Amino acid sequence: MRKLLLGALALVLIAILCGYGLWTQQRPAGHYLSDLRIQLALNQGVPGDNGNLLGIEPQLYPGDYQNLKRLRRKLSAYLEQARAQGLVNDKTIVVLPEHIGTWLWARDEKKELYQVTHLREAWQWLELSNPIRYGLAMLGAEGDDRRADAHLRMKAAQMAEDYQQLFGGLAKEFGVTLVAGSIVLPEPTVERGQLRAGSGALYNSSVVFANDGSILGEPQRQQYPDGEMRRFIRHGDAYPPQVLQTPAGRLGVLIGSDSWYPSNYQTLTDQSVQIIANPAFIAGKGSWNAPWRGNRHVPLAAELPLKAGDVSEAQAWEQLTLNAPAKGMASMSVFLRGQFWELAGEGLGFANRAGHQYSASPGQGARLLNLWL
Repeated sequence: MRKLLLGALALVLIAILCGYGLWTQQRPAGHYLSDLRIQLALNQGVPGDNGNLLGIEPQLYPGDYQNLKRLRRKLSAYLEQARAQGLVNDKTIVVLPEHIGTWLWARDEKKELYQVTHLREAWQWLELSNPIRYGLAMLGAEGDDRRADAHLRMKAAQMAEDYQQLFGGLAKEFGVTLVAGSIVLPEPTVERGQLRAGSGALYNSSVVFANDGSILGEPQRQQYPDGEMRRFIRHGDAYPPQVLQTPAGRLGVLIGSDSWYPSNYQTLTDQSVQIIANPAFIAGKGSWNAPWRGNRHVPLAAELPLKAGDVSEAQAWEQLTLNAPAKGMASMSVFLRGQFWELAGEGLGFANRAGHQYSASPGQGARLLNLWL
């Protein structure tokens, strides 16, 4: 009798495990309506032969990341509207915001992940749906927040492939140079033209795609991560900012708060930079007008002309990026908008040229920012 009960219990456990295994493989896609409208919030200068900086501040939500086709359709619609307004040519440099690629970790997951209201609930669905991948990723996780590290590490290979397919494809389709915001990957490299995720520390990196869809240079790693990101993302100061040749001129990329530090601009100036793209992301409703948080974890922050709390977040970004670039240089900062569970994307993009700053007009929804060079 005892053997019979143990056998029955074993069969039940096997059935439960098999059912769970089958459940983890199911990815039903729900219906989703996305707003494809975008307003021209900044258009500065006169069209000419030198090209333009075209910033896109998309309005994105978790559901946009459920599959790659859906996300591409939305970003492509934005670019189509920019082209219809005469803002896209073979010398256009498109700038997308920070972390637009990082949220690719949410691609092809359970529908419940996109429906919950808090990020921690989404993480729970991610872990439950990918138990083996998550467990293996936890074994190799680093930093103070190993759980957050594991969420990105477990999807890293797929994220790198998706990122190149999506943004390299858009660059080729529209014939533009495209600064693809940023993506968090472990030890990213380019091997034979392909973006690869390694097995080391996580870095917040940006990749620039040429108008034929190929990758220009190496992934540019963020020098000084700030906020909660520093708990699992490593500083990239061992990989100084690089300058890339584009049809519109010599381009450098500073990710997020890297645009605050004069030393980064000096490194780019030493390489004869002409244009700087600054993909950025600020999370938290009302944070753009809240007191500036600074970055007390970076020693260089002590040398900045502003102190945390002296001005608003908006004033700090505008002042620090206006004072740092060399005379005659053009730059653009763009911010990710939308709602990622309880995290709201804030920020109002702006551009600088020859010591003058031009801010986008405020408003709801997605925004285009254009600066003729």
